[in-house]
Amino acid sequence: MHPFVKGIQKYFQLHANPELALGMKAYMLHQFEFLGIKAPLRDQLTNTYLKSNSLENWEALELVVKELWALPQREFQYFAIDVFKKHKSLWTANSIHLMEYCICEKSWWDSVDGIASEWLGTYFIQFPRLVPKIPNKWNKTNNMWLQRSSILFQKAYKVNTNQELLSKYILHCKDSQEFFIRKAIGWALREYSKTNPDWVSQFVAKNTLSNLSVREALKRINKLS
Repeated sequence: MHPFVKGIQKYFQLHANPELALGMKAYMLHQFEFLGIKAPLRDQLTNTYLKSNSLENWEALELVVKELWALPQREFQYFAIDVFKKHKSLWTANSIHLMEYCICEKSWWDSVDGIASEWLGTYFIQFPRLVPKIPNKWNKTNNMWLQRSSILFQKAYKVNTNQELLSKYILHCKDSQEFFIRKAIGWALREYSKTNPDWVSQFVAKNTLSNLSVREALKRINKLS
């Protein structure tokens, strides 16, 4: 195991709380083990550790992320998301393969949404030539987590949102029965409504979306009306 991973393992384990871990595991439907470190403390520990520990090359970063992803406790996947984000100077176009690996392994909304928020938006700004190639591929797969990622990667783009792609990806998935796809459609539209509420209102009126997607999409608009 890489020394970087051994170090955070020991550091996190010092702050483990078995009682909290039981509740966190239940919240995630017993899919993952937990150390029992809540987000505020985990963020504090992560920031402290990363101030004095860093990685110097892509090979080490890839190894560390994969080793963290293999550990049973979910806090290590959250930490991996933070580590990878901090080392974005080491990213290359080929880093997308590691991102896909993490989206598809131990998949659940918490890790997939963390990756969408912390990695994908930045990555596609760094490597715009891969848009729409990669998101197109994801959107057309049968993997709902890759589909969700294709819908959400632009959620922080605001005025730089590609409306054509957002519309295309949503419409391709709009008939999905998957809760997490319907929720992602609504979330992406709600985020864009902060920038362009008229476009979102017109899009929802013009297209047949699930009730969940519509409710989420119009949540902010309805509050302001």
